[in-house]
This record gives sequence, structure tokens and C-alpha cells, in this order.
Amino acid sequence: MTKFRRASRSARVLVPGAVAVALLAGCAQGSGGAAEASGAPGSASPSTGPAVTVPPTPSGASAAADASAAPGTLLVTDFGSDTVTFVDPARGATGSVEVGTAPYGLVLGADGRAWVATAEGVAVVDTATRERLALVPYRTDSGPATTGEYRGGGMGIALAPDGRRVYVGVNVPGGNGTLEVLDTATLRFTDTVPVGRRPFDVDVSRDGAEVYVTNHDSFDVTVVAAGSLSPRRVEVAPYGTEGGLGSWLKPHYAAVRPSDGKLLLPFEGERLAVVDPRTGRTTIEPMTANTHQHGTTVTSDGTLLTVGTGPIDPDVDEGPSLTVRTPGGAERVYPLEGPHESVALSEDGRTAYVTGGFTRDGYWDGLTVVDLASGDTRRLAAGSRPLGIVVL
Repeated sequence: MTKFRRASRSARVLVPGAVAVALLAGCAQGSGGAAEASGAPGSASPSTGPAVTVPPTPSGASAAADASAAPGTLLVTDFGSDTVTFVDPARGATGSVEVGTAPYGLVLGADGRAWVATAEGVAVVDTATRERLALVPYRTDSGPATTGEYRGGGMGIALAPDGRRVYVGVNVPGGNGTLEVLDTATLRFTDTVPVGRRPFDVDVSRDGAEVYVTNHDSFDVTVVAAGSLSPRRVEVAPYGTEGGLGSWLKPHYAAVRPSDGKLLLPFEGERLAVVDPRTGRTTIEPMTANTHQHGTTVTSDGTLLTVGTGPIDPDVDEGPSLTVRTPGGAERVYPLEGPHESVALSEDGRTAYVTGGFTRDGYWDGLTVVDLASGDTRRLAAGSRPLGIVVL
């Protein structure tokens, strides 16, 4: 029988009445009000029309320099700005491109185009020429294009295996979100699908038949059939849902296991929820990092990498870390300095790149580079609150 360190943490995050409104932070639901909107430019208008195509808008270092990025160059979303930044893993940032307010997730296509979920719409970036090709406004009305942890607009994003569709989770502050479907040929949003609250992550099955939306504030994953776009809710709450919007114990990011298509969702460095999207059943496996966890990715052989952001309760929890978990369940935990958010792996599998942006306070403007063989780490200044990351 598997023994877990604690039966439940829910009671540790419940706070009474008006105090909850003031104290709910991080993974707890925010108000999305004026304080978060402060200083944010522009607004996002829902549209069913064509994409807004714009001239190239490079910023920072010259976009012409290093225009033909070497393989292994990193691209990160600058959640603290309105850009994506190109990063040489050896020497740091080499240039930035303006994409839109508070970019969150991004995904890279085989054609070299990057698709970036911003507060305003999905930006399309040619990574070879370092130009923004278009910014496609969402059909969902998610309010003004603001900044901050609880801003409306795009969060998780994924690309269909055939490259014909981009799927983006759109957060609607104070309510349920939507999954929007973007046609990559016409650069138009064609459909919207209702999902849960704050769609942190979006993933696609290996055959492209299903889309999985991880909804942070509703303790669930929405399984969407790619053909009919019919949604189905699967609750994922290994600690229960007692804490409601004030709970830290909610799903964040998922990865699709290559061997069987099941979803892997880490919780608190203690529990790995393994969800069968066909049956909706969840099994739990133990984890060892004992820290609040966010970004995750999986390799082709099923090795799982998960970012630990730091403790909920410093008296009993461990600090920030990167967990590397083999398909058989053995784990190695690499300590990190300060909170981090997302992770990507080098092509040779020897190096992990962990973004220091973080969705909460405590972030920093850079990456941690982790040598997975030796455990050595080094910090690399890059971008402005870098959140999402891909390897070009």
C-alpha cells in the first residue's frame, strides 16, 4: 500500500471570509480587478473577422542580428512585458520581438512559426526572420488586456500534430474559460468550446483526436473531441476540493504519456495523478520533492520533468526544485534557487532549461540551466519574467 505524507492539506489554505479576499494569492483565485490592471495598455476586442496582420515589430537587440538562430536557441515568453525573447544558452538574450500584452504559453511548429498566447490574442512569430506576422484577436470577451497573474486572455496553448489547428485556453476572470480553435492556414479562430476556470495548460493526444485543457480553479481537465469539439469534464482533485478557490491544491500543468496516452499531473511533490482520459479514472502514484509544483513536460521515452516552485508552508515543505522522474517512477530532485515556472529539455536530453518567471511574486528575469548528469546549475539572465519556453 502506498503511504503518503499527509492525508490532506486543504485545511492549511482555508481562511475566513473577508480575510480570504485579501490573502488569496498565487494559485488561489484572484479578483482580476483594478490593481492587477494597473499600467496595462490596450484592450482586447472579441472578433470573428480575419487576423490583424501587422508589420514586423522587433525590439531590444537587433532582430537582424542572429536572425538565423542556431539549433538549441531558446525562445521564452516575457510575461512581465509584451515580447518574446531569443536566448543563446551560453551567452543569454540575443533579441526580442513584440507580440502582445503579457504573453503566457507558446508552442513551436515544424515550419518554424511560434504561436504565442497573449492577453490580446494569439501572436504568430517567424522565428527565422524574428518578425511578428500576425496577432489574431480572441472571439471570447475576456475583458481589457491587462497584466498580472489573473489577467484575462490566452494561457495554455497547443498545436495539432498535423499543424492545421492551434488550440488556446482563454481565461475569463471571474468565470469559466473557453478553448478557442485557430486555423493556421487562414489565421482565423473558427470555434470556441466551454471549459473550466483558468485554463493553465492545453495538450493534444498524439493522434490529434483529443484536446486536454487543464483548468486550475475548477479542479478538472476538459477532454475535447477534436472532430466534434464536444467537451467532457474529468475532475482531478487528489486532495479533494474543500478549499475551493482558496486552495493551493489544484491542477496546473499536464503531460501526455507517450506509452498509453494517459495524462500526468503532478501535485505538491507528493502525488502524481495519472488520468485515463477515456474512462475519467485517476490513479495516484507517490512523488518525493515535497514542494508546490507547476510546469511539466515529458520526453518520448516517458521521462517526466516537473518544476517545483517552492513551499506552501516553509515549516514542512521543501524549496524550489526540478524533479526528473523515470518511466518506472524513480526520481532525482535538483534544488533550484528561487521560484520557477516552466521547463524545456535540450535535444540531446542532457540539459534542462527552467524559466524563472513564475506566475506569482518572487520571480526573476532569467533561466536556470541544469546539467542533468552532474546536477550543476547556473543562472542565465534572459527576458522579462520569462514564463513559457521552447527550444528552436
